[in-house]
Amino acid sequence: MAQQRRTDVSSPGSSPTYPPPPPEGLTPVLERNIEALYERRKREAQAASWQEQAADAIARFTGSMTFVYLHLIAFGIWIAANLHWIPGIPAWDESFVVLAMVASVEAIFLSTFVLITQNRMAAAADKRADLDLQISLLAEHEITKLTELVSAIAHKMDVQTEVQHELEEIKRDVAPDTVLDTIESKNTE
Repeated sequence: MAQQRRTDVSSPGSSPTYPPPPPEGLTPVLERNIEALYERRKREAQAASWQEQAADAIARFTGSMTFVYLHLIAFGIWIAANLHWIPGIPAWDESFVVLAMVASVEAIFLSTFVLITQNRMAAAADKRADLDLQISLLAEHEITKLTELVSAIAHKMDVQTEVQHELEEIKRDVAPDTVLDTIESKNTE
C-alpha cells in the first residue's frame, strides 16, 4: 500500500492528499449550484459601474457602527464646543442652525445612496424571483408528466388507489397566466 501511494504521489497531476469529504448534507449537485450562484454574483458585482460600486460602498459604510461612532464624536464635539463646554474653542454655531443644515444635507445624500443600492438589490431579487418561478414551473410540469407515467403504469398493472379521483386533476398542467389572473382578480375585489 505504501509503495502504491508513493507511485500515485510521484505521477504527474496527482495530489499527495485525499480530497476532503463532502460537507454534511450537501450533495454534489447542491455544491455545484452554490458555486454557480456565487460565481454569478461575483460576475454581476464586477460588471457594476463605478457609480453603482461607489453607491454600494457608501451605503455599506453608512450602515456600519464605525459611521455611527464617527458621528457621535463629530456631533458631540460640535455640540460641546458650541455650548462652551470645551475651553479654548470659540463657539461658531450657537443656534445649531449650521449643524441642522449639515445633518439635513447629509441625510439627503445618504438616503439617495441607500435608494440606489436598494434599487440594484430589488432588480437582483426580481431576477432571482423569475428564476424561482421558472424552476417551479418546470418542476410542476415534470411532476405532472411523472404522474401521468405512474398513472399509466398503474392502469396497465390494474392497480387501484384511494386517490384515483385526484389523479386526473394532478395530471393537468398548470397555466401560470390563469393562476396570476385569478390572483390579481382576487386582489382587486
